[in-house]
Amino acid sequence: MAFKVVYVPIGVPTFHLESAQDQFQKSVKMIEGITNSGVYPDAPLLTIDDLKKYLHGLKADLIILQNTTFANSAYASEVLKRFDCPILLWTLREPVIDGGRLRLNSLTGAYSAGNLFHHLGREKFGYVFGSPEEEEVISTTKAYIEAAKLKKSLKNLNMASIGHTPQGFGFGRALDAELLKNFGINLLSVEARELMSKARELKDEDLVEVLEEAKQKMVGLMDLPENNVNDFARIYKAYKDFIETNNVKAIASRCWPDFFIEFKTPVCGALGLLNDNLIAAACESDLMGALSMYMGVELTKKAVFFGDPVSLDETKNTVTFWHCGMAACSLANKTKGAETGVHPNRKIGPTMEFGCKGADEVTIFRVGRKPNGEFRFFIASGEALDEPKQFLGASVVVKTDSKALDLVKNSVKDGWEPHFVVVYGNIAKELEVLAELLNLEVCKY
Repeated sequence: MAFKVVYVPIGVPTFHLESAQDQFQKSVKMIEGITNSGVYPDAPLLTIDDLKKYLHGLKADLIILQNTTFANSAYASEVLKRFDCPILLWTLREPVIDGGRLRLNSLTGAYSAGNLFHHLGREKFGYVFGSPEEEEVISTTKAYIEAAKLKKSLKNLNMASIGHTPQGFGFGRALDAELLKNFGINLLSVEARELMSKARELKDEDLVEVLEEAKQKMVGLMDLPENNVNDFARIYKAYKDFIETNNVKAIASRCWPDFFIEFKTPVCGALGLLNDNLIAAACESDLMGALSMYMGVELTKKAVFFGDPVSLDETKNTVTFWHCGMAACSLANKTKGAETGVHPNRKIGPTMEFGCKGADEVTIFRVGRKPNGEFRFFIASGEALDEPKQFLGASVVVKTDSKALDLVKNSVKDGWEPHFVVVYGNIAKELEVLAELLNLEVCKY
């Protein structure tokens, strides 16, 4: 079912209707500029009967409830009777203060609605104050729309766990029941050896299309041993077929030691191509890492970086994130492209071998877990520097907005997992709203 944002402008006809109509039209234009999923009335809803007629039969994933003028709590109660989706309550700024008539009285209406929400146990609602032209109103409304859309997508998300976490990497595990309970996610499970077996059964003619894709995206792939190139194509094809058959959007894959020992070729390159195609693909079977990647992909429609924080430079105020070779090709610095090579420890390829491109704004993110089992969000921001590859594998150097040393110290002491996602774009506000909608703790660094 398509995502729907329902705009509900309530009021009464005893206030300044010219001002109300002006704010209504500007509000519709503003919401239309953010989303093509909006539903709007023809005019402000100035009676309970008008409100009932408008709401009848509507489905909503987010309600934007605006006091276009003052409206008593009976209006808000009609909304709460019909919808249990997230609500953003919007107060309009008084358009004129000139010693004359109070034109809208939107703020008193917001207090009436907020009071009702609390008494009915619906205190988890969003709030924004200001006129439709104000940047804070626009950015907050956009954040609620994007977060509500992402929350809905989680309920339709098939994730896959491909194999188990290695010993000592249990931080990446999650039960199917807790993913369903906290996020609405459906978790599929398959053993890595099953996909290896399917990969071995593939014929050379089955690999033509995936090899062509790889050659176009991966620099230096054909310089590697032929058996590794062909086996990489087999595992990529097997993963791709499994993902398409099961409508999977995010995977957490076993990697070492199985693929090096049993398949003689790493899964790194295959995961890199999946990430390039916006399938969130985490290695070391990190399910919560894969979920973090999926959220970043959904909010930006771009590939994200997954890796360990491995280096700190206090003088440059940077943290380097690295992993051994499953980054998306599109993240590579354009001067050299998505170079490929061999794993730094196992000396088998293909792995992704490049420094990531720079960006003015990035978000460092992780869905983590507290000792009591509850989930929480790690959020930090900064910029990605245009730096060459820092170590064998793929890396991105992030100059953090906060003090880098404090970020590292505090996140280590707070018990965060060693995998993080670097998202190209500033999505901190959207993630904070999503945490609010999911009733999860936010930890900002």
